[in-house]
Amino acid sequence: MTPVPDDHPLPAVAPASGGSTAGEKGLKTGALGLFSSVAIGLASTAPAYSLAATLGLIVAGVGLQAPIIIVLAFVPMLLIAYAYRELNAVDPDCGTTFTWAARAFGPRTGWMGGWGIVVADIIVMANLAQIAGSYGFQLLGLGSLAASTLWTTVAGVSWIVVMTVICYVGIEISAALQRWLLCVEIAVLALLSVTALVRVYGSHPPGTSIRIAASWFNPFDVASVSAFTSGMLLAVFIYWGWDTAVSVNEETADSRRIPGRAAVASTVLLLLLYGLVATSAQAFAGVGTRGLGLANPDNSADVLSTLGTSVFGGHGFGGFLAKLLIFMVLTSSAASTQTTILPTARTAFSMAAHKALPAQFARVHRKFLTPTWSTVGMGLASIAFYVGLTRISGNVLSDSISSVGLGIAFYYGLTGFACVWYFRRTLTRSMRDAWFRGILPGLGGLLLLFFFCYAAFDVYADPSYGHTSIDLPLLGATGGVSVIGVGSLVAGALLMLVQQAVRGDWFRNPDVLVSSATASDGD
Repeated sequence: MTPVPDDHPLPAVAPASGGSTAGEKGLKTGALGLFSSVAIGLASTAPAYSLAATLGLIVAGVGLQAPIIIVLAFVPMLLIAYAYRELNAVDPDCGTTFTWAARAFGPRTGWMGGWGIVVADIIVMANLAQIAGSYGFQLLGLGSLAASTLWTTVAGVSWIVVMTVICYVGIEISAALQRWLLCVEIAVLALLSVTALVRVYGSHPPGTSIRIAASWFNPFDVASVSAFTSGMLLAVFIYWGWDTAVSVNEETADSRRIPGRAAVASTVLLLLLYGLVATSAQAFAGVGTRGLGLANPDNSADVLSTLGTSVFGGHGFGGFLAKLLIFMVLTSSAASTQTTILPTARTAFSMAAHKALPAQFARVHRKFLTPTWSTVGMGLASIAFYVGLTRISGNVLSDSISSVGLGIAFYYGLTGFACVWYFRRTLTRSMRDAWFRGILPGLGGLLLLFFFCYAAFDVYADPSYGHTSIDLPLLGATGGVSVIGVGSLVAGALLMLVQQAVRGDWFRNPDVLVSSATASDGD
């Protein structure tokens, strides 16, 4: 008798009219509840890491108006979260943007939506791994190793390998780890914020402190439109990741409701957390370019480690809390490494199940019921990208991280437009449908389209922006951030043409996925 392999290809079945049934691809159904889904959505954004790496850059760009920029960035995220919720309610497919855009606009647009998810996740994995490696050495007091490119790369690659294994072994283990890490992370960030505010309004405030003012929440005080736009893109990055809660929809109990609710809940909770931390940090440290100031370029890549020591103190219990904050940034980046693998693997898995990628990527482990080739492939691609950019230049790696905002704006915006077109025949059925399936997702898509175009072809294209510039034919010197961001999408279009030549049936056959005309009537 021929032995059955641990991973097996599942038939790529076109979903039934009105949406795909959770579990039809062979993933483990009912593994996650609402709390686990919200935890995965929040952990994917890596709150501590995102604040540590981005808050200083936002302050440097918009000054005292950083808190309102962070609040306003929540708006397009919430609008797109509504799009995810409505689309998932009728079609809980783990391919998310890939599947929905394919049904709304056709297979080529869907393929590019899936590529947007994959490329954004692979790019950000490089930075997550680097932060995890560096913070691990800092936590152990090994400053020389933390400053070494070689050893941080080795540690970062090790983190990717460990998290890939966890994702391979099972979604329930992943969710359990996220719940514990997230609860401690939020508690430490809240304690940091409250302690900072108590010291600011106490009898002996720090010399850098400034009391909270109404002008901090006035977006019209931002110096320029370009500063506002670049600040918004940076702030959008710190919210990015909540859609992982929807990417694991086929492994979630009540797959039509819980993932969408978790996505919306995640964005709201992030708003509260980010608003509190940003406001308190700015009040405590100020926005100066020297010393503790958040705009100090020496601190911009990591404001929390410096802030933690100043807020809590460096000795006794305060020193323990400062170390705990560093540990939270480490675990935050590590947790986000794990939850970044999840949606990318499931996007590739869904694309293969629908015959848009080679069938090997649709294999599922017979025991763990997780994608095999897709999960391992995501880990290997991330390692290759990370090591490759590290060998080229640290400046290129830094600019690649800045370019992630373009990929995010692309596939989030595409999801908003897909929602409007997917439900176009039922938008006049009720006021609820008009708002939540049409107006709000469409507005979110338009906002992200504006941010994408303005940033890609104006702000990021400036050769003086970022750390690198590239001399392009006909265009001349162009900012490296824009070249990497737009270039990665162009590379996806070229790869799509290759796939179309190899797997032409899927791209030519309009019946491979349910037509939007049919799906828009389903509930």
